[in-house]
Amino acid sequence: MWTDDDVVAAGHGVVPARWRAMFEGLMSRIGGRFARVEPRLRARQLVLGPLADLPRKNCWTIAEHTGDTSPDGLQHLLGRAEWDADLVRDDLRAFVLEYLTDDQAVLVMDETGDLKKGTHTVGVQRQYTGTAGRIENAQVAVYLTYTSRHGHAAIDRALYLPKSWTIDPERCRQAAVPDGVDFATKPQLARQMIERALDAGVPAAWAAGDEVYGDNPHLRAALERRQLGYVLAVSSTHRVPTPAGPQCADHLAKKIPKRAWQKLSTGRGTKGHRWYDWAQIVVTAPGLAGHQHLLVRRNCRTGELAYYRCYSPRPVPLSTLVTVAGSRWTIEETFQSSKTLVGLDEHQVRRWDSWHRWVTLALLAHAFLAVAAALERRDHAPADDGTSPEGLIPLTCNEIQRLFIAVIAQTTGDLAHRLRWSTWRRRHQARAQRSHYRRQAALQP
Repeated sequence: MWTDDDVVAAGHGVVPARWRAMFEGLMSRIGGRFARVEPRLRARQLVLGPLADLPRKNCWTIAEHTGDTSPDGLQHLLGRAEWDADLVRDDLRAFVLEYLTDDQAVLVMDETGDLKKGTHTVGVQRQYTGTAGRIENAQVAVYLTYTSRHGHAAIDRALYLPKSWTIDPERCRQAAVPDGVDFATKPQLARQMIERALDAGVPAAWAAGDEVYGDNPHLRAALERRQLGYVLAVSSTHRVPTPAGPQCADHLAKKIPKRAWQKLSTGRGTKGHRWYDWAQIVVTAPGLAGHQHLLVRRNCRTGELAYYRCYSPRPVPLSTLVTVAGSRWTIEETFQSSKTLVGLDEHQVRRWDSWHRWVTLALLAHAFLAVAAALERRDHAPADDGTSPEGLIPLTCNEIQRLFIAVIAQTTGDLAHRLRWSTWRRRHQARAQRSHYRRQAALQP
């Protein structure tokens, strides 16, 4: 483990003391959710462990990395210990808001799938997932990301439970799905999370999402009732109300005159600004709330069009709508980063509570990285080309993860410990193999 003096001697601009204090503050924040010291320490393991550089992140690998003789303690925390993952989710939200709060923030909603084998993992079925780009055996969940001018991090999650599950009470019972959990569409899950955030006083001015959410009139109406502006992608066949009656978005786009297009950036990416041509059409019809537009984006190179339904309680310039539309990439970055860095999708749990507990603690670990990266950007603001006066980009979540473990973490790595774990794994796998063979033999005629 490095010390603060080691980092200073190396001439690096990192301040380990701030990271250490922030991490300990985060652990103190959730500590009160656990009545006993054992689960409190296990929860710390399951936040710190995913930050380690492990090839896969699950109870087995984390327990070995942190010095346990078996994964039993971590599995007990996820499956049987007494604690409420929703209260820890509230702590996650409060932690993100403490550092990233912004009254013009965007609540970005989207779903992601985790590929799974078998049929017993809660929520799993053959369904389309963007993770694979096709129909696969997968578990899908909807997430909500808080995106502000300071940074972004996920603040809520909801497991999508298909109808094949909700119509099968026995299957739900085996996965410990609580009574009263009924089928809900992805837009309904997103609406529940947004309303939960607003009811908790989360400062935000906008919502953003893709076609799954923009094409849903009930979600749009709910956002309008809460006077939360939105820029939601819609399909080309989405019917937009006009004085002449509803018309498809792609039909209206053909009527846009050349002079109406403006070249605007949706924000700065890793390779520079993301430039597109934009145009907006005022949407008018009896009963429509606030100020509504159809926003059309045109790829400067290919000419490909994309469409957005927009609402705001007050008039806003086109540049604001473009900025909100561009904020949707933040949830894609959150998915990629949280899966790559903290193993969001690498859990090996089957039951309802265990899924919510693993995902909540993984999001907590990722939020720590996201907030630390946001503070680094704030304190070392880059130039227009994205670099600092020293010729460096600001510290990213990836770099912070590498340095944090080197600065903070202590691991058990002696040969005897590794050999004990090798024995434990092989014995466990042998039992599983014998069980599979017995089950197969019992099915033979």
